[in-house]
Amino acid sequence: MTTTWKHHALAAVSVVPLLFSSPVFSVTANVKGSIMNSSTTATLTAIPGNNMPLTIERINASPALAGSSPRGLALSPNGKRVTYLSSRADNQHFYDLWQMDIATGKRSVLINAEQLDAGELSDEEKARRERQRIYGQGIMEYFWSEDSQHILIPAAGKLYLFDVPTNNVVELAIGAGFATDARLSPKGHFVSFVRDQNLFILALDTHKVSALTTDGKGPIKNAMAEFVAQEEMDRMTGYWWAPDESAIAFTRIDETGVELVTRNEIYADGIKLTEQRYPYAGKANVEIELGVVSLKDRSINWIDLGKQKDMYLPRVDWLPDSQRVSFQWQSRDQQTLDLRIVSITKPKQVTTVIEEHSNAWVNLNNDLHFLKQQSAFIWGSERDGFHHLYLFDLQGKQLKQLTQGDWTVDALEFVDEATGWVYFSGRKNSVVERHLYRVNLKQGMDSIERISQASGMHEAVFADKKPVYLDYFSSLQQPPQISLHNDTGKHLAWVEQNEIDNNHPLNDYAGLWQMPEFGQVTAEDNQALQYRLFKPVPFDAAKQYPVVVRVYGGPHAQLVVNSWSEADYFTQYLLQQGYVVFQLDNRGSAHRGTQFEHVIYQNMGDAEVSDQKVGVDYLRSLPFVDGDNIAIYGHSYGGYMALMSQFKAPGYFKAAIAGAPVTDWRLYDTHYTERYMGNPETNKQGYDASSILPYVKDYQSGLLMYHGMADDNVLFENSTRVYKALQDEGKLFQMMDYPGSKHSMRGEKVRNYLYKSLAAFLDQQLK
Repeated sequence: MTTTWKHHALAAVSVVPLLFSSPVFSVTANVKGSIMNSSTTATLTAIPGNNMPLTIERINASPALAGSSPRGLALSPNGKRVTYLSSRADNQHFYDLWQMDIATGKRSVLINAEQLDAGELSDEEKARRERQRIYGQGIMEYFWSEDSQHILIPAAGKLYLFDVPTNNVVELAIGAGFATDARLSPKGHFVSFVRDQNLFILALDTHKVSALTTDGKGPIKNAMAEFVAQEEMDRMTGYWWAPDESAIAFTRIDETGVELVTRNEIYADGIKLTEQRYPYAGKANVEIELGVVSLKDRSINWIDLGKQKDMYLPRVDWLPDSQRVSFQWQSRDQQTLDLRIVSITKPKQVTTVIEEHSNAWVNLNNDLHFLKQQSAFIWGSERDGFHHLYLFDLQGKQLKQLTQGDWTVDALEFVDEATGWVYFSGRKNSVVERHLYRVNLKQGMDSIERISQASGMHEAVFADKKPVYLDYFSSLQQPPQISLHNDTGKHLAWVEQNEIDNNHPLNDYAGLWQMPEFGQVTAEDNQALQYRLFKPVPFDAAKQYPVVVRVYGGPHAQLVVNSWSEADYFTQYLLQQGYVVFQLDNRGSAHRGTQFEHVIYQNMGDAEVSDQKVGVDYLRSLPFVDGDNIAIYGHSYGGYMALMSQFKAPGYFKAAIAGAPVTDWRLYDTHYTERYMGNPETNKQGYDASSILPYVKDYQSGLLMYHGMADDNVLFENSTRVYKALQDEGKLFQMMDYPGSKHSMRGEKVRNYLYKSLAAFLDQQLK
């Protein structure tokens, strides 16, 4: 259930970077004692432009309404070039590799994707891209060499090497078969890749291909991330290069014990029977081993992971000396997370240096950095209730807490040991916005400085060796733009300003683009709940309007943000059709600390629904809201929330749209489900209460469900079980299923039909 760029949660339709919330608009209200005042931190103004009505076809057509918003940003190691993937004007899903010369500011196509003879994707790669939420054609990823002279481009199982000085691209001879998870070694002497469930390397000086493992076949997979690692742990790989290229750490997984599911992928022209090892909640996971293979003699040392085999291995990182490996060991119940270190020459002598514990669950993060100039490391932890950064020595002694307060660090971004500055992104100023900050290793939390300035969401991409960074920025008023900055945040150059001028794709529609009002209400335990409220256009305060509550509601996600999102295009369309659109981040969602998140532990679908009811109570206090005509719409966890809200609170929602919902948590995977619900054997009552099925009898009317019929994440069975239960109860509802579609519901034609169906249903139910 991953979304987005850096973290996981059930994916929502059209979701791009999941970026999150706090008040930015003054609101005062009082509803049944549950509303509290919010403060003003910013004012959102309209976007100038023309007043052409937005159509569903235009939402999904090319060029993209957001304009030029490159992805895959990188700075070349020598700091001379910015590279990025940019889509074409006539096809927003086809990408070429572009460059900007930093000295001159000149932009040009570096590699035209048509130079690559890319073929059909393998089933393994299709599944991997679905896990990564990558959609498109052409060049989808690339890797710089350390000397900035070469770029590796994987393309549909083939590997290409681009020589920067000569502008020449050649296909690498790697033999027969489909290569996945390819990358350049740290010093650029090798290309590594996985093929046929084994790990291979290609020496670039001799062009010799060598297999580092040979036993991968059937349920045995070497150097490959298992399903839950990809989907839930934000770990897409199963191998890690030593910094000096002397060895590779890799996982060996055995899927024998994982239940083999024969899944029907239903397409328009037939049914494809797919066998998938799917680890249902409470059932067996893969057995995992961690080995280190030497490039010198191909010998493998197997690291002692402990006696408990039913566990997870979410992270592996080398120490700078290339002689020691760290790994994060997570218990099956996810209430314990250890950081362990081992010498590769003594693989049985493992030292636990950090132990994290929780009575609910310990969230994973990527905030581990081993320092080179001292025997210490930076570590991210929620031990004080909020995600913050700490400095430890290699024996696990805490030296310093670097950040502190009732706000969260999003991610450790860059460490400049020469100056002592540690750069991180976080929500120190407002939970609605993500900013770049820095803190000094010696001075600690009193030295925190905010680097980014513009109100909105900032995503930093640093150079490898110096604190120069690219800022991927967006807000509700500004589609993504990219700029180059120095270590203090000073603007050096635009990579893509993406101004909404007369030539911008959004200009024709910008005059009708609506900004939301932000505010907050309070939950039953007095915690603040942030919301966004969009008024229809044109708006008449004397009228009453129907409302669509757009919901996600699940962990690790946040909708109420000052961020540009493709998901908001359909919201803008609904506003122009005369709807109010409302979004509220209920308890359990991200970036507000563990107290806010852990409310849902072992009882999903309860507090979340209660909070959405508080939101409806607030809506009904507004004079321009038609309180009898309120619908709720969500996809994935949002689909689950739509069903639970309508079935458990039928007096609140006249209609509901549930897309690709989980309907019984026993049907979802181990790592995600057990994190929040525990084991179904020990929490049977919680699983029963969190299922949709017990509440089917309470459904009255006004339901539309849809699902991709080839969904390998939230399996189609989740919806068919509810279809059957509703039919058995004699309850009338509507369903719209999509042959061949996966969980993300990709494709222009699919999206057009989907949104038209949703709009027609809402008109039918609420108007």
